[in-house]
Amino acid sequence: MKIAVFSTKSYDQEYFENYNSEKKYDFTFFETSLTSSTANLTLGFDVICAFVNDKIDQDTIEILAKNGVKLIAMRCAGFNNVDIQSAKTHGIKVVRVPAYSPEAVAEHSVALILTLNRKTHKAYNRVREGNFSLKNLIGFNLHGKTVGVVGTGQIGAAFCRIMKGFGCNLFAYDLTESQELVEMGVQYLPIDEVFMQSDIISLHCPLTPGTKHIVNSSSLAQMKDGVMIINTSRGALINTADAIDGLAQKKIGYMGIDVYEQEEKLFFEDLSESIIQDDYILRLNSFPNVLITSHQAYFTKEAMDQITLITLDNIQAFENKQQLINEVV
Repeated sequence: MKIAVFSTKSYDQEYFENYNSEKKYDFTFFETSLTSSTANLTLGFDVICAFVNDKIDQDTIEILAKNGVKLIAMRCAGFNNVDIQSAKTHGIKVVRVPAYSPEAVAEHSVALILTLNRKTHKAYNRVREGNFSLKNLIGFNLHGKTVGVVGTGQIGAAFCRIMKGFGCNLFAYDLTESQELVEMGVQYLPIDEVFMQSDIISLHCPLTPGTKHIVNSSSLAQMKDGVMIINTSRGALINTADAIDGLAQKKIGYMGIDVYEQEEKLFFEDLSESIIQDDYILRLNSFPNVLITSHQAYFTKEAMDQITLITLDNIQAFENKQQLINEVV
């Protein structure tokens, strides 16, 4: 079976080749992202393997179908960049990796919180320069703070367990309540109440029409002054322009993001020698209370192992005409 892997980095190729040591599959790795402009590269392939910033819209899928592609294997949990209905219309199955290492993303969320709060990134740079002053490095105790968790799937649940260990009060919003989290002391509330009562808000929900720009000027107005907002889920959960206004007006006291609304043109690339044309990311970087990482929350050895293995299992199930337990329907 011939598989085209798009948006490939060296580590993607390394993991797929390590787990394909018996050469069961014929992989071709493309550094370019998958779009309607690059979809002709899929001619002669049975499966395409795509990632978060590939643009698999109707135009792309029509070309995939024409080229004989039968399976889109997403090596990530999200699939908001795939036109699922178009794929169904053209008889192309779509599978994903619904969970790999929820602790990886949850722990990175906590890393953003701690770094923003205790300013360890700034302290590191100061000490390297021989500056041992504590001026402007003051933080706050996490113990006793109220943390709002939007989305309590596997990642959100892992995040709740960690924050419970810090002694935080936990409020959550989700369409489905977790009895395990309730028993642990998490209190489910309407989204407006979560926004109003939380000192820290961490987003762990998927991107859907209902959650797009869930953080906007209206929801920001409900939040506490100086609120900390963390997003390791999907960039478009936050209206970037409104967040910038909130930062400028000091409504948002801290913001940590591992995802960004227009990240497909930036993240995973070395642009250090380029002139970045994205005014929003430049403005965000100008705030001393904003911390941006480039979609690395998932990036642990354990997560990469699971992503690779589950993706290969999905492809094998398709090849053997078995039930696709991770199919997007």
